[in-house]
Amino acid sequence: MDKLIVKGRKRLAGEVNISGAKNAVVAIIPAAIMAEGASVVENLPCIEDVSCLCKIIEKIGGTCQYIDRHTLKIDATGPLDTCATFDEVRKMRASYYFLGALLARYKKAEVSLPGGCNFGVRPIDLHLKGFRALGATVIEGDGVVKVYADKLVGTSIYMDQVSVGATINIMLAATMAEGITTIENAAKEPHVVDTANYLNMMGAQIKGAGTDVIRIRGVEKLHGAQYAIIPDQIEAGTYMIAAAITGGDVLVKNIIPKHMDSLTAKLEEMGIQIEEGDDSIRVCANHPLHGVNVKTMSYPGFPTDLHPQIVALLSVCDGISKITENVWENRFQYVEQLCKLGAKIQVDGRVATMEGIEKYHGAKVSATDLRAGAAMVIAALAAEGETEIDGVRYIDRGYEDIEEKLGALGADIHRIHVAD
Repeated sequence: MDKLIVKGRKRLAGEVNISGAKNAVVAIIPAAIMAEGASVVENLPCIEDVSCLCKIIEKIGGTCQYIDRHTLKIDATGPLDTCATFDEVRKMRASYYFLGALLARYKKAEVSLPGGCNFGVRPIDLHLKGFRALGATVIEGDGVVKVYADKLVGTSIYMDQVSVGATINIMLAATMAEGITTIENAAKEPHVVDTANYLNMMGAQIKGAGTDVIRIRGVEKLHGAQYAIIPDQIEAGTYMIAAAITGGDVLVKNIIPKHMDSLTAKLEEMGIQIEEGDDSIRVCANHPLHGVNVKTMSYPGFPTDLHPQIVALLSVCDGISKITENVWENRFQYVEQLCKLGAKIQVDGRVATMEGIEKYHGAKVSATDLRAGAAMVIAALAAEGETEIDGVRYIDRGYEDIEEKLGALGADIHRIHVAD
């Protein structure tokens, strides 16, 4: 069981390189098993979710070979076992993409219901509705989902609410369905576009990704492809916020600045200087900063995956700030931990109100989920004294070398291993 020890009040300065997008790679790796042949995935983030996905592929009969630390060769020429009901599947939410991928290629799949971060009920009803619309039979029971069909037939599917996971999963299945599938009210996130681009390189015919209407003309088979993952929008945002809370001057490199527009706008509103380059953003902060109001929304709105991190910053800004969570109703589980460091936060339903404090004070806190863990690190960087963060396994699910990257910027942070 690892812990992070952070001694705060160190100004961050320098450059940080952003890794490949966690939310894209967890869809693209399962998509690779749809191909008859090998794929090479580049700009791979070194995170626990990638390791877990590789174990799943190997257990169902594929192979995963690291060419180097950030390049992975996936060969699922087959035949593959369409039953994935072992522990690795239950550990992460994105394992549900094996439903769409296996259903597309083999017209059947049996997958354990996914786990991942524990911040409330997140049903996959929209995914299953989409599979049924394509002609699949869906059976749920004993923590397992079974889907099967004689054939999948393209159709028009309207998403009752915007869902990234359901959009991608239905897109995977529809890629090898007969005829044309239209997904309306589709999610527009960059990782939806990245997954569609990868599928198209494998021979799929997908148009409209990045808009709210995606059209897919089914193909009989896919081939392997070489593909580079986009930069991680959420990791980039996390380091931008870390720079801001420490009054730092940090150049965040290897990113797509357009993906950061919603965060950039809020940081500028708070009084932070932002300089955009072609593939970088420089964050220069001078305290004091003033509070703002934030509403999380689907892309291009403010991402829910940056919600806890921005709250960590807003809690030490002058005045009163509010955040409205419109995506995950139980996202606020981290608040109790942030309050241990001195934050003054009141939660009422989907709205939290932050009364700005002068500074955090070090304490023992826990990462209750991936992004909450990032928020604890951000707060600890600005805290007086020492902060001990446990539950680091959550942070490792989505952040590559977080202590090394922050350490290179001047943070006093190190990892310790404690026997279970």
